[in-house]
Amino acid sequence: MKEDSPPRQNYEDALLDIVREMSVAMRPPAEAEVTVSLDSALEGDLGFDSLTRAELLTRIEHRFGVSLPEQVLAQSDTPRALLRALLAAKDLPPGTSGAHLKLARPAPAAQAPDDAATLPDVLRWHLRSHPDRTHIILQDGNGEDTPISFAQLHHRAAAVAAGLADHGLQAGMTVAIMLPTSPEYFYSFCGVLLAGGIPVPLYPPARLAQIGDHLQRHASILANAQAPILITVPQARPLAALLKASTGTLHSVLTPAELEGSAGAAPDARPRTLDIAMLQYTSGSTGSPKGVVLTHANLLASLRAMGKTLAVGSQDVFVSWLPLYHDMGLIGAWLGSLYYAYPLVVMSPLAFLARPERWLWAIHKYRGTLSGGPNFAYELCLRKLTNADLAGLDLSSWRFAFNGAEPVSLQAMRAFMERFAPYGLRPQAAAPVYGLAEATLGLTFPPLGRGLLADRIDRAEFTRTAVAVPAGERDTAGERETLEFPSCGRPLPGHEVRIVDATGHELAERHEGLLQFRGPAATSGYFRNPGQTRQLFDRGWLNTGDYAYIAADEVFITGRAKETIVRGGRNIYPYELEQAVGAIPGIRKGCVAVFGSPDPDSGTERIVVMAETAEKDVQARRALHRQALKTALDVLGMPPDHIALVPPHSILKTSSGKIRRAACRERFEHGRPGRGVQAPWLQIARFGWRALRPELRRGRQTAAGLSYALYTWILFAALAPATWLASVALHRPTLGWALSHRVARLFLRLGAVPWFVQGLEHLPRDRPCILVANHASYLDGIVLVAALPAPVCMVAKRELQGQRIPGAYLASIGADFIDRFDTVREHEDVERVVATVRAGHSALFFPEGTFGRAPGLQAFRSGAFLAAARAGVPVVPIAIRGTRSVLRDGQWLPRRGPIGVVIGSPLWPDGADWPAAMRLRNTARAEILHYCGEPDARRMTHRDARRA
Repeated sequence: MKEDSPPRQNYEDALLDIVREMSVAMRPPAEAEVTVSLDSALEGDLGFDSLTRAELLTRIEHRFGVSLPEQVLAQSDTPRALLRALLAAKDLPPGTSGAHLKLARPAPAAQAPDDAATLPDVLRWHLRSHPDRTHIILQDGNGEDTPISFAQLHHRAAAVAAGLADHGLQAGMTVAIMLPTSPEYFYSFCGVLLAGGIPVPLYPPARLAQIGDHLQRHASILANAQAPILITVPQARPLAALLKASTGTLHSVLTPAELEGSAGAAPDARPRTLDIAMLQYTSGSTGSPKGVVLTHANLLASLRAMGKTLAVGSQDVFVSWLPLYHDMGLIGAWLGSLYYAYPLVVMSPLAFLARPERWLWAIHKYRGTLSGGPNFAYELCLRKLTNADLAGLDLSSWRFAFNGAEPVSLQAMRAFMERFAPYGLRPQAAAPVYGLAEATLGLTFPPLGRGLLADRIDRAEFTRTAVAVPAGERDTAGERETLEFPSCGRPLPGHEVRIVDATGHELAERHEGLLQFRGPAATSGYFRNPGQTRQLFDRGWLNTGDYAYIAADEVFITGRAKETIVRGGRNIYPYELEQAVGAIPGIRKGCVAVFGSPDPDSGTERIVVMAETAEKDVQARRALHRQALKTALDVLGMPPDHIALVPPHSILKTSSGKIRRAACRERFEHGRPGRGVQAPWLQIARFGWRALRPELRRGRQTAAGLSYALYTWILFAALAPATWLASVALHRPTLGWALSHRVARLFLRLGAVPWFVQGLEHLPRDRPCILVANHASYLDGIVLVAALPAPVCMVAKRELQGQRIPGAYLASIGADFIDRFDTVREHEDVERVVATVRAGHSALFFPEGTFGRAPGLQAFRSGAFLAAARAGVPVVPIAIRGTRSVLRDGQWLPRRGPIGVVIGSPLWPDGADWPAAMRLRNTARAEILHYCGEPDARRMTHRDARRA
């Protein structure tokens, strides 16, 4: 008997062994006796979060040699459900085995619908020309592919349109669509168009059990879009009342099956070419929804321009795992195939995430010619796929492998092309592209068959003059002397780009500035958002928000506009000098800040270099100062005005791993951290405290408690709005964090909260770390900001990003947001945290994810610990005591009580794999449990379950 192929009757035992092994690995030895049965709830009983379930799925597939559908990752909540999926899949060949059969290229179709004026015109044209032609091939992850013809698409879409008309949809109304990758998505989208409505794609939940929280995250989009109907899965119907109250416009939550069950006739809507075809909502850091208005004219212009550039035809094949709520997957993949009649082979993002090789084997099987994704897709294949996963793979048909991430990683693309060259992938297929929703997806594409093109330029000249001067032969091997940017190609036909300075004047070739564009695919603005629309336009041109330069008609993206500072009409790139000074022995790498500070005597800005060093010897520090001065001369061509050598852990950093230069400047200007001028509103708060103190001493205990609660809310009302306004208005995370730190300490002090911090000496001063803390109250964030002596990247749940007030504030202090419900996004978010930590920046997690009214330490999610294990950095456990008693969930009257913060010793991972992360999680949780003063909620749940 082979180890990886147990007898059928032993499948149950073998599966439970895997689940039990992982459950034991997730818990300390004292809790290893937890009972695991076929009906144990993976999340509720065993604490398997989404990342842990992904690991479980991988182990099951490797153990049994099967390929499970992506729905297993999203919907299987018990081992019994996993067993059903396993037994069903065991009778099928593995997911890649069937892929060795290459299918013939599709037959050519009739000429493309060049005369069509709208998307419904395109669909009707194909219905007349070749109704039985296969349009979509939907891969469900278990070896079965579902073809959809143009006739089938139109028939089912017409049924949806009839149902929408029965529910009162009129031409021009918006309809939100929140469905997973499925046939119903395509039917619903086209059905809305045929009914004369405007589709509004929303991303669906990765797990149906979390759909309530997920829908609430979309309330602001639904309200902005004024959508009266939401098409989604059946589990969302009970939440219709909640969404109606949240949006004020939504009156129906319907499923595709309900819409198709209508007995009415489909309306004969005939939209015009300039009518809105869809709203593409972009994710904003302030939570204010921005729905990009895309007309039929915009979409058709973009599809025709991209098709012309790529010379596509009906014999092409597009293979996609990209989400259909994203413009790259919706417009680039599907609508492109709808227009040109080439087959779209599409799979769920969960299928790709669970088994990345499915993407490549689909290209092999269907002889895919067009496919791609962001950096994440290429890096995931490089990291997870083994040679055994790729045996027999043939990627020779892949002619356009696009990368649309910002910025495109040359390193990742080069590594991917090199790794898969033995499998037939030609280097000429690599294609960095640039686009944005405001341009209806694509804006610049490279010429076909060219491959990667990078521009190596003189680093010093670019820093001094913002001119991209090609590097000389002597500099081609020097990292410090050169910079390298990938070309994203040339503007699509009919579109123009230009580079302008801050005054709007167009710049010459190879001069860096703001990238603007115009053309037939350019949006007319944001839906019901005139303020953001005004900021988008500049005298007929649209702002991209990116810096770039043009060389030989090629566009080179250099970064976001806010990252560069201007002094005396010259662009200075702080990170260039920071990297150079950070390379000096004795200076902490990645802990250097360069910024401008106003000089009151001359009226200009001084260039200040602040660098961390652990060196205390006077002579050694003088030598470091001289070396930093010489390095600055080499990089800038002029000496800096001031070089400040500061102790370790003094440089503040952003959540994305960048230096918080404004906060460093503030510290420099105030002489010492923590010393500053007291703002007038803080003085008013002190006066209010003195006025309320006599009242708090009088009356009975209840009156005293109410008075204290009232006082704290007045205090909060006095401090929070000003802090929020200052942080958001400045939009500088460094200043926002520094201000919040001072205000939080002031709030606790003025609120007479007896609090303490213990163990500050345990915080690493010479290396990044991941801090994890228990979560018991809304006060936890304030307490931690007040307790930590230096800023960290606070990792928050992504639903806060969509809330106007907390989302805008958290973004202003440099917080990062992680999606707990979309598994693809959660994996991407964890990878981003790993990159941030590897770059030398610490991150703070609340691994419980949320909190409730009842005391008790909940199970920890695994993301923080997977990131620590992957990055090879320590976890610092932080126990917060007393905040739940001061302000309990569900109550609005805080009470006075002691609060403590205990910082534990750093815990190092003993490996980079999942078991190492689980051991790290167990140790950190035990440490926090020891000091937080609350019981183990997980153990109480298990005890209650046994009693039941």
